Amino acid sequence: MKKPLETVLFSTLGVAAVLLILITVNFLNSRIPKRIDLTAERAYTLSPGTRAILAKLDTPVQIRLYCTRNENMPPQLSQYAQQVEDLLNEYKQASRGQIEIKKLDPEPDSDAEDSAKLDGVDGQLLQTGEKLYLGLSVSMLDQKEALPFLAPDRERLLEYDLSRAISRVVTTQKPVVGVMSPLSIAGQQMNMMMMQMGQQRGQEPWALYSELKRDFAVQSVPMTADRIPDEIKVLLLVHPKEITDAAQYAIDQFILRGGKLIAYLDPACVLDRESQRSMGGPQGGSSSNLEKLLKSWGISFDSTRIVADLDYLGRSQRGKAPGVLMLNEQALSKDDIVTVGADNLFMIFPGAFSGSPVDGLKETVLIKSSKNAQLVEPMMAQMAPEEVLKNFNPEGKELPLAIRLTGKFKTAFPEGKPKAQPNPDDKNARKDDKPEPGLKESKEENTVLLIGDSDMIQDPVCITAVQNPFGGGRMIMPSNGNLAFAQGAVEQLTGDSNLIAVRSRATRERPFTVVKKMEADADAAYRKQIKDLETNLAETQNKLNELQQHKDAEGKAQRFILSPEQQAEIANFRKTEADVKKQLKDVRRTLRADTDALENRVKWINIAGMPLIVALSGIGFSILKRKRATAK
Repeated sequence: MKKPLETVLFSTLGVAAVLLILITVNFLNSRIPKRIDLTAERAYTLSPGTRAILAKLDTPVQIRLYCTRNENMPPQLSQYAQQVEDLLNEYKQASRGQIEIKKLDPEPDSDAEDSAKLDGVDGQLLQTGEKLYLGLSVSMLDQKEALPFLAPDRERLLEYDLSRAISRVVTTQKPVVGVMSPLSIAGQQMNMMMMQMGQQRGQEPWALYSELKRDFAVQSVPMTADRIPDEIKVLLLVHPKEITDAAQYAIDQFILRGGKLIAYLDPACVLDRESQRSMGGPQGGSSSNLEKLLKSWGISFDSTRIVADLDYLGRSQRGKAPGVLMLNEQALSKDDIVTVGADNLFMIFPGAFSGSPVDGLKETVLIKSSKNAQLVEPMMAQMAPEEVLKNFNPEGKELPLAIRLTGKFKTAFPEGKPKAQPNPDDKNARKDDKPEPGLKESKEENTVLLIGDSDMIQDPVCITAVQNPFGGGRMIMPSNGNLAFAQGAVEQLTGDSNLIAVRSRATRERPFTVVKKMEADADAAYRKQIKDLETNLAETQNKLNELQQHKDAEGKAQRFILSPEQQAEIANFRKTEADVKKQLKDVRRTLRADTDALENRVKWINIAGMPLIVALSGIGFSILKRKRATAK
């Protein structure tokens, strides 16, 4: 009796000791502001860019977090609010005391609610009529930046949004953005030529231009410029058709001085109105390139062919258009701030980049085609899309549509500034002038963004404009993610250079890549079999035509009577058509069966796999313990 009592007592004390240890460990962990990030993507660790921004702080920055804390807070938002607080604590630790966190609960008619309104933090109205707050304000001295509402959908961008807000309050002046293009991006005033053409008013500025003016000091740069002004931080170069060597030299020196470039090139700018008027209508679109600069960077851009992609096949007014790409998140880099928030981009007749960057430069592909893509002639894609689709032959590799180059750039003009073309009428021109020496290499690492389509940021593609019923001009509504992509690119490069290194939070979505590959393989099989069917149909029709011509030669009486040969050909085709349709059904049935079997295996592994492992481990330890006891 004594032994069972001791066993129960020791067991009870053991359980109590383990419980006490767990409580103590949890208590100590809650007091020690340290976390261990075991995720493969380091999703809960501050990026080097954020740490660099915080390391430069020499003045205290206050972050006021406004968060509703009552029973009306949805569980999803409550959980996300805790993640926000954890991230803010990470910022506070990394800032060496320069970040101050203040948490406020904006209850109705409270001082905290008044403070939220003054800071620009909006409350979300619930069905009950109450307001729910989850936003923050970043301030330093007189500078203030608000994140009105922290939506869980932007979790992957939370670190970037917060680092950008800190960077903005540290900067006192608006960055200067230069816009350089032969197109009328800034709009065009009414003139006599427009009146003669029957236009009632001048051309409105592009929506992108108007949006940029809200956040930046925008300055127009002529295409004939031989120097980019020093105050410009980012140069937006759009469709530089027929750009001169002098202008490329100006851009080259601008980059070497530390200026950042965003260039929209195009193999076929179908919305180039100036070229359309000069050529009497659309003729496939004008092209643009930066051959000398790209060559010095080890990159080339095919300005003679466009990318057609069956996986991202878009539509035009005439129907399916192989040169119009409707790009989803699969075509965009998931690890870059510029593209992580854009999931539906439209590109019109884009071009592809190729080549390998020279030493000192690193290439990052931001937008890419699928492997089911091909380079085709712009005129064929525009005038005969059916022929392009019928004879489509994918290249089997992903084609870069937008890239980023980072590193130390070297000049494309090692001999100095190119000489201007001599004017034969200028008798005072000096023929022995030596080229003006220029910079040979950038001192610091820099960034260049290259996009293979300029139509994507023009109003007809990226926005829907409607007249404001209450007056005040037109209202702009984005048609897709193009405008946000363009704004995000400018915003990122005009901010602290360390923002470029701030990668997005890792996505929690795990795409079922095996299933997607199975579906893609099945689609490829469908297309091949359909093409074979069309080939058989064409051959059969040709044979029928030959037989009919032979019957015509025999006389009118036999013209409308099917011969045995024709009947045999028709029966053979119908049999082939039925066989191919049956094969298609079999392929679809096999695909569904394989997909269902794979999903069932994954479910069983998730549901029963871990308990089975635990059970087997317990049995194994039990057997091992028994063997050791027997051996003693």
